[in-house]
Amino acid sequence: MTSEVPDQRLSGPFKVRFDDHTGIFVTVPPQGTIILASQSPRRLDLLRSAGWNVDPRPPAIDDGKLEIETEDPETMVLSLAWFKAAQLGPPADAFASIAADTICVAAGRILGKPADRAQAREMLGLLQDGAHQTLSGVCIVLRNGERRFMVDAARVEIGELDPLAIEGYLDGDQWGDKAGGYNLADRQAAGWPIRCEGDPGTVMGLPMRRLQPWLRMLAASSISGADS
Repeated sequence: MTSEVPDQRLSGPFKVRFDDHTGIFVTVPPQGTIILASQSPRRLDLLRSAGWNVDPRPPAIDDGKLEIETEDPETMVLSLAWFKAAQLGPPADAFASIAADTICVAAGRILGKPADRAQAREMLGLLQDGAHQTLSGVCIVLRNGERRFMVDAARVEIGELDPLAIEGYLDGDQWGDKAGGYNLADRQAAGWPIRCEGDPGTVMGLPMRRLQPWLRMLAASSISGADS
């Protein structure tokens, strides 16, 4: 449901609605655009579902080929998000740009996107019948060049998977371009024994429960001229 309510911090009414996907009330600003430094359709959908105008501009880099010299998952995921954001620079035609990266951590190993079918099979074999942590790091760049960083983690449990079901899944292309080789919402819809403790958005690429209030605040500052 969508309703018009006044917001004293901004000029003009805001549209407020409850988003069933993220489980939060979202406030849609009357103006302003976010540049998304990503080609991920999941991140694009998360932002648009939360009511934002989004201009996707993927940076011309292959983050799978980047080597970050750290064994700390939080440092790695934030470094990758920052590197993507740095390729675009401060936004001239939006109140902010957003870059993000997502990784899984299981049995002490950091798992990014599988490079091929064999690696996807290996990752799923490691993740099934146990719990792992998924982290999403976010870098927000404002028009004045200021940066904001955020990292969020969720715990994911995957039950035992039938080997034939895994091979059938790998026959398609759904495992590609996803940390750990899977998408939470897709696999839940497919009936996999998978459960998330934390923000599902974190597993799908953007921690919307924490990110949404930040974006509202930054949009308000942009409209009032506080970030110029």
